[in-house]
Amino acid sequence: MRETFVVQILNDQNATWQGTVTWTGGKKVQSFRSVLELLKLIGSTINGAANPETAPEPMQDLCTL
Repeated sequence: MRETFVVQILNDQNATWQGTVTWTGGKKVQSFRSVLELLKLIGSTINGAANPETAPEPMQDLCTL
């Protein structure tokens, strides 16, 4: 499966990125609070969640606990 994402980095606090990822095909925008969260959002879409509506909700960032 081929997916296209637009990643916008809005900030870089706590040694990681914060921003938004946009699914160009599904027209969904999701915020992320860390690079790990971004990679999990993209990975879940590529690994079987063809519809961005089925992508998981953002995880709680462990750096902010």
